[in-house]
Amino acid sequence: MAAAALDRALALNPNAAHAWLGRGSIHASRNEPEEAIKAIERARRLSPFDPYTWFYAFNIALAHFAVRRFEQAIEWADRTLHDQPRFVSAMRIKVAALAHLGYRDAARAELSRVRAIDPKLPIAGYREYAHFLAPEVLELNATGLRLAGLPE
Repeated sequence: MAAAALDRALALNPNAAHAWLGRGSIHASRNEPEEAIKAIERARRLSPFDPYTWFYAFNIALAHFAVRRFEQAIEWADRTLHDQPRFVSAMRIKVAALAHLGYRDAARAELSRVRAIDPKLPIAGYREYAHFLAPEVLELNATGLRLAGLPE
């Protein structure tokens, strides 16, 4: 329903940056990474000084993560965390990407930052929280978090 509403909004105003961001966010959570990046990049061009550029970066990180471009996912997660250092969702993407790359010590160090902010969230709680993600993206993230040491 949200995707249809965004499509209608973009038909009325193809220069609505936040509508493109919303569209990109939906694509990212549905595991449509190339469409996500295309929509978010368009939003960034339309609103280069937007105060929500950190959220643009997060969705690009998620899109890269979904297709296992873990280095790029870390780069974009770091861009997010530069502007929003306590944004746990970006931290979790970074943790999982580091773990999948085999950087377990770095993943554990980043996980300790996550746990300082959200100490009670186990993998089961993460799965419940991130239920909107495509199952394969959710599983990829849960596996990375598990490799980094997040308890079940």
